[in-house]
Amino acid sequence: MRVVDYRGLAALDAVIGLGSFEKAAQALAISQPAVSQRIRTLENLEGTLLIIRSHPPLPTEAGQRLIAHYRQVKLLEAALDAQPGPTTQLPALAIAVNADSAATWIPEALGPLLLPPSCLLDIRLDDQDHTLSQLREGRVFACVTSANDLVAGTTATPLGGMRYLCVASPGFAQQWFPHGFTVEAVSQAPAITFGSKDALHERYLQHRLGYTGRYPHHVLGSARDFVRFIEAGYAYGMVPLLQAETALAAGRLIDVAAGQALDVPLTWHAWDIQTPLTRTLSDAVIATARKWLLQD
Repeated sequence: MRVVDYRGLAALDAVIGLGSFEKAAQALAISQPAVSQRIRTLENLEGTLLIIRSHPPLPTEAGQRLIAHYRQVKLLEAALDAQPGPTTQLPALAIAVNADSAATWIPEALGPLLLPPSCLLDIRLDDQDHTLSQLREGRVFACVTSANDLVAGTTATPLGGMRYLCVASPGFAQQWFPHGFTVEAVSQAPAITFGSKDALHERYLQHRLGYTGRYPHHVLGSARDFVRFIEAGYAYGMVPLLQAETALAAGRLIDVAAGQALDVPLTWHAWDIQTPLTRTLSDAVIATARKWLLQD
């Protein structure tokens, strides 16, 4: 029968989660050499390297699998404690969501877990096309994603569609799109995207205009400041209708593509761990998403 070294797993999780051996030692209330010894013992037991000793330390594939197992066990253990203790003893739960969901409907969905707090949340922002990789690697319990891949040991629940419009300030549209949303205009007008992972703008240009060429663009990885940047007249970009509708109604933004929206279907992927905490989270996310997102 396989022996599981949970003291070693706790040290491994702390080093990776906190980003250093020193911080892990402080969190576990042991010395830094003791943390290193526990991980060496775990590596000897597993017969493989579990941590790449870089700055910050990174888990190997085997290390990440063990961390995922440890975090799932901790969730199950938390379910046995019907009366959580002080805030410092609350179970931790990590989820990955796209920035646009985090800026719109996700805060409402998390209310049942946070008022009063029943866990400590680690909310990791990533592009909706890439959040699933964090679930697959065991870094998070669940994620909001646009990916359709199936992951063994998880459940996938459709949430609805996030509608995006291509918007700009009236002054920007007058300057850069005087003859409408054309290939010539988008090849010159400065756009704004969230970063190298954000393919939404490119997807829209191809969908709307059949354009796959280069386009000038700024990069800004903040959903709230993203909209403010556009309202200031610095660029145009793809913004969720949920986030843009007030500014559209007030005339601070206009739809430069004449109502041609792009709907991105979102799905809730979660590890199949059934505890009161995980059920509360999933039920709240699914119900809130179906309240705000487009349904078939």
